Amino acid sequence: MSCHGAEGVATAVLERHAETPFVALVGNPNVGKSTLFNALTGAHQRVGNWPGKTVTVAQGDWRAPSGRRLRVADLPGSYSLLPDSPDEALVRDVLTAPDGERPDAVVFALDAANPARNLYLLAQILDTDIPVVVALTMTDVAARRGAAIPPDALARELALPVVPVEARSGAGLDLLADTVADALAEVLDAPRAATVRDTGWTAGSPVAAELAALVGEASGQTRYPARWLAAGLLCGEAPAGVPAALAERARAAADRLAAAFGDPDTDAELLVAEARYAWAHAVIERAAPRPAAARPTLTDRVDRLLLSRVFGIPFFLAVMWGVFQATTVLAKPLQDGLGDLVSGPVSGGADRLLEAVRAPGWLTGLLVDGLINGVGQLLTFVPLMIIMFVLLALLEDSGYFARAAFVADRLMRTLRLPGRAFLPLVVGFGCNVPAFAGTRILNRRSHRLLVGLLIPYMSCTARLAVYVMIAGVFFGSGSGTVIFFLYLASVLLVVGMGLILRPLLFKDMKEEPLVLELPPYRLPTVRVTGAQVWQKLSAFLRTAGGIIVATAAAVWLLMAAPAGAGHGGFGEVAVEQSVFGTVTRAVAPVVAPAGFGDWHATAALGTGLIAKEGVVSTLAQTYSAQEDGDPKLATSLHATFDASSGGHGEAAALAFLVFVLAYTPCMAALAAQRAEIGTRLTLIGFGIQLTAAWLLAVGVFQIARLVW
Repeated sequence: MSCHGAEGVATAVLERHAETPFVALVGNPNVGKSTLFNALTGAHQRVGNWPGKTVTVAQGDWRAPSGRRLRVADLPGSYSLLPDSPDEALVRDVLTAPDGERPDAVVFALDAANPARNLYLLAQILDTDIPVVVALTMTDVAARRGAAIPPDALARELALPVVPVEARSGAGLDLLADTVADALAEVLDAPRAATVRDTGWTAGSPVAAELAALVGEASGQTRYPARWLAAGLLCGEAPAGVPAALAERARAAADRLAAAFGDPDTDAELLVAEARYAWAHAVIERAAPRPAAARPTLTDRVDRLLLSRVFGIPFFLAVMWGVFQATTVLAKPLQDGLGDLVSGPVSGGADRLLEAVRAPGWLTGLLVDGLINGVGQLLTFVPLMIIMFVLLALLEDSGYFARAAFVADRLMRTLRLPGRAFLPLVVGFGCNVPAFAGTRILNRRSHRLLVGLLIPYMSCTARLAVYVMIAGVFFGSGSGTVIFFLYLASVLLVVGMGLILRPLLFKDMKEEPLVLELPPYRLPTVRVTGAQVWQKLSAFLRTAGGIIVATAAAVWLLMAAPAGAGHGGFGEVAVEQSVFGTVTRAVAPVVAPAGFGDWHATAALGTGLIAKEGVVSTLAQTYSAQEDGDPKLATSLHATFDASSGGHGEAAALAFLVFVLAYTPCMAALAAQRAEIGTRLTLIGFGIQLTAAWLLAVGVFQIARLVW
């Protein structure tokens, strides 16, 4: 592969990355790019904000068969290097960064089933003059459609290496590594010529002459790749640092092109886009002439049903009900077994061991009543999390979850939001923190701000632990249905709050059409599903584990400290007379109209402000720390809620669950929300969430107690 560009670029880049070359993985959304990234990097991954940016990017180590280590970044899915969103702006910035900071090579994931659409972005990437290797994905889908592309023919037309890959099975990954290594070696061994590569997409286009003139003028004047900059200037994009004279000549060239056509609807940007699409279609036509009409695939036939107005939403609701019902039914015996293990042999063994070494009473209380009981209660939910993550990963890996955006498009338009606004909201079902980062896929700032205010109402997996415990205690075999309706209420709450907030805060919000690519339906694989489950579970345990240990220790210390003189010494005070009990008893009357005005409940909700997992551990701690014994948690919860509600325990439990659903998310989520929408809107949202949670909980209890 020949690589051309300004002399000295290769040396600067490779001096910076001589030991660990930097490879960017780029492509349109839903082309299998992230699946490929997971297959290449395995467990050697880290996720965080790109340096100097607020966009989250996954990075990892890719070890080639030769043993050489490459640094790989899975850049956000993008349709163009003329950005419409923060994610696309990041891709542009990375690929057009100054010499020494740009990637050493690009692996471009090209969907074999939709190649022309993907080649539009590739045409822009080639203008950056970074060495490119094409990873041909979705080859099985293209074959089923009768539209397979011969890799050799495509490589000939593109003048680029093309490697078919199957990330799920690992086929082609070693060849891809060798090909990337060859591309990097070529840059190392051969100095680049002082010319700008003609990528060929302007051939026969009316923009060719004007673009060539601008390329000549732009060469050497800025840090940007000359051909990419010239095309961007013709489209009206003038990045920072472009000389005013060059920008003015580009505007004059754009005016000449528009005037030559005499059509007010034709401008230079449209002509550039048409040239790139014409090049893409010509490449595909020469590489693999298509039949007059491709036969419909199984995906096409299934989508006619699942994306229809009649069956789309009912099917989605039925699938989610099945997920929650299966989760609660399958997880319960495993949870019970772990709970008995923690409360029996583990706690008893720790108690006896500490007694044998004559540990002081306060240390025994901290370790057994505080950490073991608090953290142990959370660990009983690990089987539930595993089952939930497996089921959701199967839905995602099968390609169904992407259909939810289309199904939800009509619902989102009631809020004047595009259908893809549903995607960060769906992410919120897993965790609110990455959901806030997911708002960056939305082009309009007003859309991002409104969705950022609505995400806290999506039930995360941390809330799920609370749902399962309370619903299991009070509703038994119907707990799965109760949890399903809580998730349904979560969606309805998002819509309802959106209808309230949009006219108040975003009166001028405009709609935009839905643009989203759907992956084909595929049979999930053990490898991909297992990797996704492990990543989510390990992230949950790392985050929740540290928070729970800290919260459990803090709660125990507050329960061990007497609120005043005469209540006993440290570690010997009754919980009700401790600092913790005194404060939570003072707050309890506030939620009394909701039926759970008891200090145990308010204590749990208080620690839930730090992390929702703390609700579970705090309830376990406060009940196990009572002087009159160590009653079963279920029995204690029944007694407490029955007493605080005047005999309407189930109604109070349901109100408690609704409060947990609607009130403020954890501190980490608030920090992520503030980073995306600002301090002012975060504080406004904080107040609205607490108010809405109280009103809804009171309303649910007052209505439900008339039924029970």
